[in-house]
Amino acid sequence: QLQLVESGGGLVQPGGSLRLSCEISGIDVDLHAIGWFRQAPGKEREFVAGIGRSGLTAYYADFVKGRFTISRDNAKNMVYLQMNSLKPEDTAVYSCAADLLGGGQSEQYKYDYWGQGTQVTVSS
Repeated sequence: QLQLVESGGGLVQPGGSLRLSCEISGIDVDLHAIGWFRQAPGKEREFVAGIGRSGLTAYYADFVKGRFTISRDNAKNMVYLQMNSLKPEDTAVYSCAADLLGGGQSEQYKYDYWGQGTQVTVSS
């Protein structure tokens, strides 16, 4: 059983940056790949980025490549999403999720545990 808690969301102007954090607690945290997903109002939840168990592999949705960076610190049981050059269309609730023995890929059905999410609003 894992618990995931996101933080770091907020209001930012277009072109600005935010760093989201996902704090993970429970057993065998280092056996789980972690993904970030987002859901905007009226839209389906979509994959943003994922990172493998060791932190050596990462996957990104095309719409964030070059702007967002995912990283993890297994000693602290933390995963981060650094978001730069934010756009209004990045506005959404961002959630992290854990995939036991996974690789951090985009398929949502692979993720067993989910956090509650943190709101990111990009607006002038």
